[in-house]
Amino acid sequence: MKRFIEGECRDQVTLLPECLDDFIGEDNPVRIVDAFVDELDLQALGFNRAAPASTGRPAYHPAVLLKLYIYGYLNRIQSSRRLEREAQRNVELMWLTGRLAPDFKTIADFRHHNGVGIRKVCSHFIGLCRELKLFSQAIVAIDGSKFKAVNNGDNNFSNGKIEGRKRQIEQSIQRYLDTLETADRTQPAEVEVKTKRLKEKIELLRLQMQKLEQIQEQIKAQPDGQISTVDPDSRVMISKGQGVVGYNVQAAVDTQNHLIVAHEVTNIGNDRAQLSKMAQAAKQEMAADNLQALADRGYFNGPEIKACEDAGIEAFVPKPLTSNAKADGRFDKSDFVYLSETDEYRCPAGESAIHRFNTVERSGLNVRVYWSSACIGCPQKSECTTSQYRRIRRWEHEDVLERMQERLNTKTDAMTVRRRTVEHVFGTLKHWMGSTHFLTKTLAHVGTEMSLHVLAYNFKRVMRILGAKNMMQAVRSVPA
Repeated sequence: MKRFIEGECRDQVTLLPECLDDFIGEDNPVRIVDAFVDELDLQALGFNRAAPASTGRPAYHPAVLLKLYIYGYLNRIQSSRRLEREAQRNVELMWLTGRLAPDFKTIADFRHHNGVGIRKVCSHFIGLCRELKLFSQAIVAIDGSKFKAVNNGDNNFSNGKIEGRKRQIEQSIQRYLDTLETADRTQPAEVEVKTKRLKEKIELLRLQMQKLEQIQEQIKAQPDGQISTVDPDSRVMISKGQGVVGYNVQAAVDTQNHLIVAHEVTNIGNDRAQLSKMAQAAKQEMAADNLQALADRGYFNGPEIKACEDAGIEAFVPKPLTSNAKADGRFDKSDFVYLSETDEYRCPAGESAIHRFNTVERSGLNVRVYWSSACIGCPQKSECTTSQYRRIRRWEHEDVLERMQERLNTKTDAMTVRRRTVEHVFGTLKHWMGSTHFLTKTLAHVGTEMSLHVLAYNFKRVMRILGAKNMMQAVRSVPA
């Protein structure tokens, strides 16, 4: 083909084979992966077979398989079978592993049996970022997102689902029985073949009914009233108005450089009990004396906010807009002013609502109840309450929530900062995963898989911030 760039002949033999290192540029990320793993003390981090056995068949060194996984997650190759193929044909991986090509079972087993070590490597990289002074602001945004599990929706059961499915089976059995009766009367020549087929279907449906009854018995032992048969730890969660069988992944992201400081995989469908745990984990990872934690309304929980304050963490969580009074056009609790000197509230009409008694709510919170004797004859009563008195409830640690509201009033852009910090992180991770689900099962192994995603994300972020050359120097200079 004249006037075109032509390649070399496939049959041409070279006398001096090219060096594999020549194919890998000086700023290629695989060199950083190689240097990072080589600096780790894998035995101290808890990796299996980091010390060679004196007998038996030699095993792959954990460093080889860890490099393989980090490269895979950096390049959106999470499957062990795909990693096996890439190790056989990918020049970068040939350089990284020394032309070793483990089979997919060996690759998958490494991730399965080294969850503790992999999570410690992820934490070690956060420590590297801390040594590089990448967390100078000590502000994190906390959020959660639902990720799909291996378990399909049809393999997740609750009492409601099972009762509905049993009704469908009973209707199908009755329909087949009616068909059998009709066949006996109208189709004597074909009745034997058709009867046999229908009886097989009926027997299959009865077996399904027995299986559903067994699952229903197992559900009684589950505190949340549901069970998943493929991935037993996965749960149905609401995501964007739809039910998803999966996990709720929590993340605390640094607002300065958008690095994931702390993460955790849970199978709890809401975020109300996650704030203090994630904020304290972030504070520990960042080694910060004081920390600011930004979260959305889903994290609003009095005891959680108090736990943050007790740990030296300033929480910024807006209160949910769930007041029935406000929705009906009446005065909200925020319209009543608390006077700490006299322990009473001043209502919109200027009257004093005094303390009447204490009670304990169903959630276990100790609450003080206030109301004013002037409610009965108040001209603004119709705008305030439909009851005889307007009762105001005050949690015993309500001052913690009031101080947080004052911080929110001062830091007006807190929720904007939260949104632009943490939401794109989950978007990026889900984009890397594609329209798929976690590849592993159970909470522990899914947590390991998520740690690899987080490690790869942080790796790319630091490489973008520092550049390949500076990151290489940092990896080699910071002690393991």
